[in-house]
Amino acid sequence: MVKHHNRRMARRGWSASPIRALGISATVLLAVAACGTAPSEQKSSASSDEPIVVGISLPLTGDFSQPGGEARKGYEIWRDQVNKDGGLLGRQVELKITDDASNQDTVVTDYTKLITEDKVDLLLGTFSTLLNFPASSVAEKNGMLYVEPAGGAPKMFDRGYTKLFFAQQATASHQPDTFVKYIEGLPENERPKTAAYPTQDDPFTTPVIESMQKQLEALGVETVYTTTYPADATNFQTIASAIADKKPDLIAQGAVFEDGVGLVRSLQQLNYSPKMLFQTSAPSNASQYSEGIGEANTEGVFYTVSWNEKATTPNNEEFVAEYAKRFDGGIPAEDAADAYAAAQVVQAAAEAVGSLDQDKMADWLHSNEVETILGPLAWDETGAPTSEFLLAQWQNGAPEIVAPEAAATVDTAVAKTPWQ
Repeated sequence: MVKHHNRRMARRGWSASPIRALGISATVLLAVAACGTAPSEQKSSASSDEPIVVGISLPLTGDFSQPGGEARKGYEIWRDQVNKDGGLLGRQVELKITDDASNQDTVVTDYTKLITEDKVDLLLGTFSTLLNFPASSVAEKNGMLYVEPAGGAPKMFDRGYTKLFFAQQATASHQPDTFVKYIEGLPENERPKTAAYPTQDDPFTTPVIESMQKQLEALGVETVYTTTYPADATNFQTIASAIADKKPDLIAQGAVFEDGVGLVRSLQQLNYSPKMLFQTSAPSNASQYSEGIGEANTEGVFYTVSWNEKATTPNNEEFVAEYAKRFDGGIPAEDAADAYAAAQVVQAAAEAVGSLDQDKMADWLHSNEVETILGPLAWDETGAPTSEFLLAQWQNGAPEIVAPEAAATVDTAVAKTPWQ
């Protein structure tokens, strides 16, 4: 079962959508505004033989179907493990999962129906800032706790919401911090002198790259190229050619998945291999990434991540083993782990307060730390996490953690090898 501890006083997607995602459509706004407020006391945990129903809308089709499908796997593994251990508050857990088809209007309709018609007991979040931004508004207006596994754009947390929580270590603008610290710790002659910053037009990746560029420029790393490309971009030849012309030591790309693979392939065609490569969430897609660019070409690629399958965090070994058992020996994608952790957070809150009272659960999470397979998570008054991402690197065909030292799975980082 999930362990929870008092939070220490001092204390930390992704999305594949254009920045316009934060300008919600009129249909979405009308749907959110029409929601009623479900009184928190309706979500109590009175003794009952009925299952606890958790409502979730996920992008099982459409642009985000890959991470959406992984999130479903994480949620379902959590459900089955909780039920095997006797359930939540003595009741079995049932997941009611709908398909939002990667669409903002649909996700609002889904969560509205889950709350007002299906009258689910609890909610868990969907994938990406694009979808969680409006979905969390539905939850907030209905007085429902909303823990999201992905969607760390800073804009998520400036709306004064009290029941929104992000179940990762930090928001997007803090994702590059551990990589910047790594660069700062290198001997002067080993630091990159120049850098290029291509990024997808996305509410998660854009703040990551903007923050990294600012921090590295402060360390003396010269910016030689920047560009923002649309979320549906598929041809990266022009961008790759422009980067190759500048010959930067470091390429730091705000990449979700396909765009990260696409840029690497284009750079390979040009035979330009930088000394260092950092990408946001693209390299976290396990074997899909290594198959996309070629396993030999993953060597030395950096990224920041919320989770690693080798972590010794509570329940992680069981989660990894169950995933492998169900999915042909596969290693879980980060999105599956993040969803599992989000469910752990909700579970911890319910067990701590002894009920499904949404207000009490939210108040408890604002004041306490939760142990998850990602490590300990805690939040500020906005629901933004207050810890730090892990710095990961592909080594010998596998993802490893190189920092911070307490979470490292290898002794040191390695140099990136030229494209094979």
